[in-house]
Parts: sequence; structure tokens; C-alpha cells
Amino acid sequence: MDLRTPEDLPDTPAQRATDRRRLLRALNFSLAFVLVLAAVFALQQGEDYRPLTVTALSAQGLWGLLTAPLLHGSVEHIAANAASLLLLGTLAGSVYPRATVRALPILWLGSGLGAWLLGEPGSHHLGASGLTHGLMFLVFMLGLLRRDRPSIAAAMIAFFLYGGMLLTVLPQEPGVSWQSHLGGAAGGVLSAILFRYLDPIPPRKQYSWELDGDAPPDDDAELELPAPTVVPVLWHRPQEERGVVLQFPPRRPPDAPESH
Repeated sequence: MDLRTPEDLPDTPAQRATDRRRLLRALNFSLAFVLVLAAVFALQQGEDYRPLTVTALSAQGLWGLLTAPLLHGSVEHIAANAASLLLLGTLAGSVYPRATVRALPILWLGSGLGAWLLGEPGSHHLGASGLTHGLMFLVFMLGLLRRDRPSIAAAMIAFFLYGGMLLTVLPQEPGVSWQSHLGGAAGGVLSAILFRYLDPIPPRKQYSWELDGDAPPDDDAELELPAPTVVPVLWHRPQEERGVVLQFPPRRPPDAPESH
């Protein structure tokens, strides 16, 4: 977090203002990108935009690595991606501002490379759905790798909203570029591994029984968890015989004579 303290982050006006600014910054950036998509979609009408898409296994189709995420084929297409980008972009940018900025180029190129390498030869791929899958996998994987409270909460929110993206990286519906989904998801996983420690991990509260020596008195001592060594055991496994081991006769050597 931005305010580093040796204890839990205090709920001070300064900390709340910092969190609010980070959230608004991520929301404004996501909203600005969605408005850019809407403007590009308006310019597409009546124009042949296929040269700007990712054309699988075509040298000219490589230009689409830079432009295809900006293009959409229908109002329903851009509406679905806009909602996902607004929610996942705000979530990722507010919890992991540094990692998200550095991950975006990887997600962008990964989405296009997945479509270019895995698509049917000559097929055209467009849309920002690869970015949405990359953001979801980025947030989800960072929760698994970092395992601090904010990252776990963000991963649970992302999974609750868009957990179905774990399945849409595989072929399901005709006309849907699962290849770009898979490329974006791979970019999200790679970015999570590379940038998992880029944003500072907030300090974890230490209980008095974890500290060496005499711990100072805690104002919230009644809320403190007890040490594992003093937690009473409420149930013991009964010490009873579980079964009988059957003794089998030893194996007879192959050259031993048979008994009659």
C-alpha cells in the first residue's frame, strides 16, 4: 500500500484519501479506454476494417496485434467487453496499480498472438475480450501467489463476477475467438508471476504470542486469537483396533518341489 506502517494500516483520513484517489484513477483510466473503444466502433461503420484485424498465420495479419483489440463487430460485442473492462480494469488498477500498468502490453500482445498462432488460417480476430480475460487471470493468479488479504479479496471478487472465463479459454461457441481468450489468459498468468511483488504487500498484524519477549498491552486484547498451543482439543480419535492384518504364506520359490 502507499502508507507503510509497521502495524496494520490505520483507518486514517490520509489513508482513506489515498485509497480513494487510487480507486478513482483506475476507474477513470478504464472509463477512458471504454470511450476510446466506443469512438473507434463509431468510425468503423461503413468501413472495411478487416486489414486491421488479426489474420491467423498471415504476415499482413500481424498488424492486428496492435489494432485488433480496438475493433468490435457489433453493439452487443462492444457492450459486453466494455462492462468487463470497466469492472476488471478498475479492480486490477486499484489493488495492483504498478503491476497492472506493466502487464497491459503483455495482455495486449498475448491476446493477438494467441489468435494469430492458434486460429484457422485466414480467419479474422478482433475485440478486447482477450484483454478482459488477461485482467481476470492477472487478478486471480495474484491472489493465489501473494495471499494477503487485499489480493485474496480481489481474486474472490474477480472470480465471482467472471469465473466463467476459466472455461471460455477453450473452444465452445462458434464465432467466438477462444484463441485470443487463451492468449490473453496466458499473458495474465505470466504477468502475475513476473510482477507479483511489484506492488508492496501490506503488513500483517502480529499477535502477542508471535512476538519475542514481553509484548506491549493491546487495546483489542479481547479480540486477539489465542495461540495454537492453548486451543483446547474438543475431540480425540478413539484408540481402537482398526482391523486385523492377515498373514499370507511366503511365496514358494519357482524351483521348489510341489507338495501333495
